[in-house]
Amino acid sequence: MLDARSPLNAAALARCATRLAQGQPPEIAAWRHLHIDSGSAPWQDSGLAVRAGQALSYFVHGATRLKALHAVSVPARFQLWARVGAGDVLRGTRDSHSFVASSDGSLQLGNYFPGEWSSRHGDNAVPDAAYALVEGGIDVLVIAWAPGLDARRGLAALMQLDDTLASAELARLDALPATPAGWDYLWFLGPSETFHAHHDGAAACIQCTTSADAAIVHHEAELPLLPGTQLQWRWCVDALPSAVAEDSLPTHDYLSIAVEFDNGLDLTYMWSVNLPVGTVFRCPLPNWDQRETHAVVRSGSAELGQWLTEQRDVFDDYQTMIAPSATAPAPTRVLRVWLIAVSLFQRGVGACRYGPITLDNAAGRRHIA
Repeated sequence: MLDARSPLNAAALARCATRLAQGQPPEIAAWRHLHIDSGSAPWQDSGLAVRAGQALSYFVHGATRLKALHAVSVPARFQLWARVGAGDVLRGTRDSHSFVASSDGSLQLGNYFPGEWSSRHGDNAVPDAAYALVEGGIDVLVIAWAPGLDARRGLAALMQLDDTLASAELARLDALPATPAGWDYLWFLGPSETFHAHHDGAAACIQCTTSADAAIVHHEAELPLLPGTQLQWRWCVDALPSAVAEDSLPTHDYLSIAVEFDNGLDLTYMWSVNLPVGTVFRCPLPNWDQRETHAVVRSGSAELGQWLTEQRDVFDDYQTMIAPSATAPAPTRVLRVWLIAVSLFQRGVGACRYGPITLDNAAGRRHIA
């Protein structure tokens, strides 16, 4: 669950860098204090060469904004990604993060928005020219710990120099929520602390709390897409993250459940703050407008805080909501069920709980949660 964490600031990073320059403890192998311009396409070399198995920690501050629409602002914790050598891309969930290098090589740092990764190594799905659309920057302090030392021991040593940065990361390590069993975060959007297992009284459920973030978890649910394919779920929405209609880019904050088809498209059932039930629209975000369709199944605040049961005929909904304008081939299977929570644009708070989720038709039944 997200907490009310205070972001680190540029002064705190600079202060720690000054102290490290005056004398770093033996627990630190190397460090760098960098600024990454939001308009620069990925990737930027940090100047740190690390070995597989070596622990690193980084601390960030900053924001990236659309030049034409300053209301669309992405925080540094969401924007900054890292990779080492031929390893996979990764990012943290807060303004501090620790990880272990999976391969030898140079640590590289990359801007995400307005891009999207097309491979786990960090190939970009958008051209470099797209980064001319944004402005801002990220201050980064990155520390490579001495070989054989884990991040906790390194951070304990850093506490003697700067307790602000070290205590923030140690607190994060101590408070990591477990992702619900069977669910994984969508790799190219990145991890979050949005979804976790919860008990509502005696009943198990999935708690979702989102604040200035965007997250998608998915669960395998492979089943042939046949007439009569039914998605059923229970949810209790306590707070909606948007104050206005969610069908534009700067207001696209929402809570939903979705099905992913084998043709690369998905259909997401959302609760809107004021769009009428039955409203259908393509996602207003770049790249996502090619794959995602939104359908409003609940609207308004009258039923907030109540457990409600939903049932949708996924086969029929695809035919009426997606097929008439789809350029992709017709799907033959449902692959996964998604839970989606977005609060990145208006930086509000959304909260809901999900009860049992099932997908079934004549070919079988999948118990998702």
